[in-house]
Amino acid sequence: MNKPVKQHLIDPEICIRCYTCEMTCPIGAIEHDDNNVVVDPDKCNFCMDCIPVCPTGSIDEWRVVDTPYTLDEQYGFEELPEQEDISLEAQPDGDGNEAHDEAIAALLADAHKGAGGKSRAPASATKPTINLYNTGKPARAVVQGNYRLTEAGSDGDVRHIILDLAGLPFPVLEGQSLGIIPPGTDAEGRPHLPRLYSVSSPRDGERPGFNNISLTVKREEDGICSGYVCDLAKGDEVQLTGPFGSTFLMPSDPEAHLLMICTGTGSAPFRGFTMRRQRETPAARDSMTLVFGARSPRDLPYFGPLKKVPDSFLRKEFAFSREDGSPKQYVQDKLREQSDHIATLLARDKLHIYVCGLRAMEAGVDAALSDIAAGVGLSWRGLRDSLREAGQYHVETY
Repeated sequence: MNKPVKQHLIDPEICIRCYTCEMTCPIGAIEHDDNNVVVDPDKCNFCMDCIPVCPTGSIDEWRVVDTPYTLDEQYGFEELPEQEDISLEAQPDGDGNEAHDEAIAALLADAHKGAGGKSRAPASATKPTINLYNTGKPARAVVQGNYRLTEAGSDGDVRHIILDLAGLPFPVLEGQSLGIIPPGTDAEGRPHLPRLYSVSSPRDGERPGFNNISLTVKREEDGICSGYVCDLAKGDEVQLTGPFGSTFLMPSDPEAHLLMICTGTGSAPFRGFTMRRQRETPAARDSMTLVFGARSPRDLPYFGPLKKVPDSFLRKEFAFSREDGSPKQYVQDKLREQSDHIATLLARDKLHIYVCGLRAMEAGVDAALSDIAAGVGLSWRGLRDSLREAGQYHVETY
């Protein structure tokens, strides 16, 4: 019998195929085909460099196995296999069942030191379609519109892109992402990998009843795909992969309160959330809270349209870090400023928390929520973990 071993795996249902883990791995242990991203058990040395860069936690999956799953087996996964009962004859030290059980427990505990918890979809969320189109079989869409969202002279060029899919099925839910394949090849002559963008329209389309999708894209300096997308003209054809993501989803429960915390283009999924709820339950009150950070109002995507959404429907709190004549304020500062409201939300059974945007915001937001919870006698760590387990706490940062 083989000695039980720890194996690093990637959850194909949660993975959004951003390939960040593959690009980060220092020993080339992560690879991909048209469908899945996988870990080579013969190369992986458990250095954990890939864990913090994954925006979804899909990389933080482990199994203890008698025989590692091969690359071919992993490429065929549509979902992760359950942890198998390891044969008692395969004892690590030959000292009996107790020693065996302790060794397995130790392996699993050591294996799961990563992101600290698995993301789960809200219990009432619609089941998503994932990975319908891939690099070998991409979807094709036509650009219907390209509109600049930020003012001239702002910190960045942020665009609202509308893609028309005509009769091609592309079922996508609020909170999911899609990939865009930029044309051309990299320095080694290989086709460019898709870049991932959150969908910013609701499931029934940017325009209700039309098969179109919108994206929110910021032009990045030397960004191969962002420059390509931001320069697209009406009528241009683009190749898409996806949809991706099965946990950062909106609950279908109209009584759920959504606390949405974001920076910059991290607002994209929350635009979809807001539009979906406006169309589904337009008379809802005290339904959503948005805490949105940017350098200034002119750098904030959708600032004008957001101001038109009634405060009774969507409570809006803006944090500006470079506004003339005002002190710097970040989303965590705004959370603390609104601590009474946030504390009230933390006490709700049907609170759903979403954090999306720059990775640098994550620690500050977590610390602010911890302080607010402590102020009303709650343990944030315990509350956060229970919310995550219930599919009510979601983080996607990049």
